[in-house]
Amino acid sequence: MTDLLYSEEEEALRAAVRGLLADRCGPAAVISRTESDAPHDISLWKTLTGEMGLGGLLVPEELDGQGATHREAAVVLEELGRAVAPVPYLTSAVVATEALLECGADDLLAQLASGTTVGALAVGLHAAPGAAFATVRVDGGRLHGELSGIADAAVADLLLVPADDGGLYAVDASAATITPQTSLDLTRPLARVTLDGVRGARRLGDAEPAVRRALRAAAGLLASEQLGVADWALTETVRYLKERKQFNRPVGGFQALKHRLAQLWLEVVNLRAAARAAADALSSGEDTGITVAVAQAYAAPVAVRATEEALQLHGGIGMTWEHPVHLYLKRAKADSIAYGTAGAHREALAELVDLRAP
Repeated sequence: MTDLLYSEEEEALRAAVRGLLADRCGPAAVISRTESDAPHDISLWKTLTGEMGLGGLLVPEELDGQGATHREAAVVLEELGRAVAPVPYLTSAVVATEALLECGADDLLAQLASGTTVGALAVGLHAAPGAAFATVRVDGGRLHGELSGIADAAVADLLLVPADDGGLYAVDASAATITPQTSLDLTRPLARVTLDGVRGARRLGDAEPAVRRALRAAAGLLASEQLGVADWALTETVRYLKERKQFNRPVGGFQALKHRLAQLWLEVVNLRAAARAAADALSSGEDTGITVAVAQAYAAPVAVRATEEALQLHGGIGMTWEHPVHLYLKRAKADSIAYGTAGAHREALAELVDLRAP
């Protein structure tokens, strides 16, 4: 049986990432960024990728990557979720990287691994593995069309665009018109990508298998990000209730609140098991579809409930814009529809295990 516990190397990686985020990505800094015109923390991104080499965890060593597995990437995403870090790690180091791995675009993979290039797959953030996705039109070697809901497109240097001829094209982001869209989660902005006769785009390979692989990895590793969000919400709420006093006793001592927190703790523990299983399945390639579907069917409701409980149990302070709990609630809500809703993954799971609804 696979050991889903964290290895010593994974714990060391966690400690390094958590230490960096504690120094560079505090709640006040993230809130300040969401209120500005530049929500992405590019300086932090360069440290994560250029100095720590985390952008290339999934890239083979011969392409200047780390040659690690999805388990290590999951640890990074867990910590990034715990800090709601405004960096394009999931979209570039996981989604775009997985698409390029399927296409065998070695030169572009090396650029993403080094952190000198930020990649974005031009498929809506809501798209689930196995679902239909929008494409642009190819006419005389030029790309025409509009794609919406593209996460982190605003900071992308490279766009991977699926087209109606079945190909996946590499497009320089400067050749596209990128228009910001309203997003609930301001730490992961969305944008509309418009291609108006872009020429010279490089055809990398077939879009279908590349997009499917990228979205499957995204859904599986998103569970680790949701775990980080939920774990922060639980930890901070327990800490607050130990300090907050009412009737001259800690609020956390009230039995009703103890029961709510105990139930939430159980759900977060179960979420950890599901997220770890998904990361391990992606690494080994065994039962990937089923394990990813199980993780996403469970992760979204738990993350949303954990952050909603955090908001309520923090009382008046939790309702203020200055407290970071709203960042986590918005991330959890946005993640609940990213790469497929829990319902979509339950339906996919039913098909996979031959338990279709009558």
